[in-house]
Amino acid sequence: AKHWAKKYRTEIAASSSSVLSTFVAKAKYKYSAAIGAATGTEEPLMVVNRPGSVPTLGTVACFGAAGSTAGALITAVACPFELTKLSAQISVLMAASKTSSADDPVKRSYQQKGALKTAQNIVLHRGVSGLYSGFHLHLLRDTIGTGIYFMTYESGKQLLVKFQGSDSPTSPLSVAMAGGLCGVVSWACIYPIDSAKTHYQRNCLMKAKGQPVKTSKVQYFKMGMYRGLGVSMARSCLINTIFFSAFEYVKKEINRLEDPIDSRKKI
Repeated sequence: AKHWAKKYRTEIAASSSSVLSTFVAKAKYKYSAAIGAATGTEEPLMVVNRPGSVPTLGTVACFGAAGSTAGALITAVACPFELTKLSAQISVLMAASKTSSADDPVKRSYQQKGALKTAQNIVLHRGVSGLYSGFHLHLLRDTIGTGIYFMTYESGKQLLVKFQGSDSPTSPLSVAMAGGLCGVVSWACIYPIDSAKTHYQRNCLMKAKGQPVKTSKVQYFKMGMYRGLGVSMARSCLINTIFFSAFEYVKKEINRLEDPIDSRKKI
């Protein structure tokens, strides 16, 4: 068990923290090997783990590609759940709307319902494809956002470790600061996309299948698209500081385990 744990330490640490990170953990090795083979230089993961190193084009590309791939893959699973959650959140606003929902069976069906019942009502009104309303915006948000997220974390951690002069590529302070930074930067970059996605999905929930739905544009230079950004950035900063600290701690503890196979070889 210890040998297995050490072999798959990154995947175990990632799984204990986030499904998304599990995808990234898998993808980064593939991209690192591909970049190393294509350029004929040292693989990005070897560069990152070398004390005193700084981000290179290869390391940034590796983590950006791994993050974007993971974000795109997880969207297929996350979209229905996020839409259902959104429905529950805006049901109160629907009920309080000036245009009463009492005579609108679509709006009324989402009010004060559990997650399963809400999902059933979405399928009832918009078909199974209704669970993927706004998928294009969700895919855009998570592909770009997760790429930026992991690029910022790994590059930030690398620079902070060098600035500290630490011998460990995962010093606790660097990990915590880089974790908070990546949450702030990624939300700042994708918030207008998230706002457009939320507006579009809200409009979809108020319409039955076949009814026209007002589209939402991604507008980076419109202040209204950034409403609530401060709260989201603060929450993301705190959560990701804790998340990456836990992730790196678990991985480091697994690394300290004595591999029974290596022990037998020494004997």
